[in-house]
Amino acid sequence: MRHPENHPPSTARALAARFLDGLLPPTCLLCGASADSHGLCRPCRTDLPRLAGGCRQCALPGPPPGRLCGACLRRPPGFRSAAAVLAYTYPVDRLVWQFKFRRQLAAGHLLAGELATGLAERITWRPDALVPVPLHFVRRAKRGFNQSELLAWRLGSVLEMPVDCGLLRRARATSAQSGLDLRSRRRNLRGAFRCGGAAGRRIALVDDVLTTGTTLNECARTLLKAGAVEVAAWVVARVPAPWQPRI
Repeated sequence: MRHPENHPPSTARALAARFLDGLLPPTCLLCGASADSHGLCRPCRTDLPRLAGGCRQCALPGPPPGRLCGACLRRPPGFRSAAAVLAYTYPVDRLVWQFKFRRQLAAGHLLAGELATGLAERITWRPDALVPVPLHFVRRAKRGFNQSELLAWRLGSVLEMPVDCGLLRRARATSAQSGLDLRSRRRNLRGAFRCGGAAGRRIALVDDVLTTGTTLNECARTLLKAGAVEVAAWVVARVPAPWQPRI
């Protein structure tokens, strides 16, 4: 039986160490003013679009706490619950972009800190492992890292939860999900993931952004088929529905 890892694998150890050390710049990542220990100035940090409540299963803003949105009532996702701490609007979208595509680890460290702080205040159960959404090795090599892994390591360090980066893997390369409609997203990811031994385990998937939930849903279904008894989704940011105001 595989056991969750307590430390990053050697190939990612140096990058993970830099990320966990959290060497933040002295100036705000957004406006350039003097920053606090979180990497933002106080006004910019105060203005972050934080989420409270929302659909208990997909974290969509709007429904009262504990209720389900219409989409989850009609077609429940594979994960039992989702938690998101920020709305994917400005400036969160900019910070995510800086982290993923400009390799600004300081932006990722800030987002991971927001995720850890927000989850510490609301989670009611502890998973057996945090499992980051995997990247295909080609995309990972191109990007240089998997942002979800770094988020999971930071989250595990703060919340004292084990991380298992090897439980779920991407079996084939897929097209980028951005720009695809919901049906195309589902078709694009069908059978894209493989899972080792998850029997009897409770898993929290970790990712940066929840848009339609297609990726997390496919990951959750793969884990459940492999014997996991419960899967939740923990993400930094949730994309609002098209009809909702941009916070």
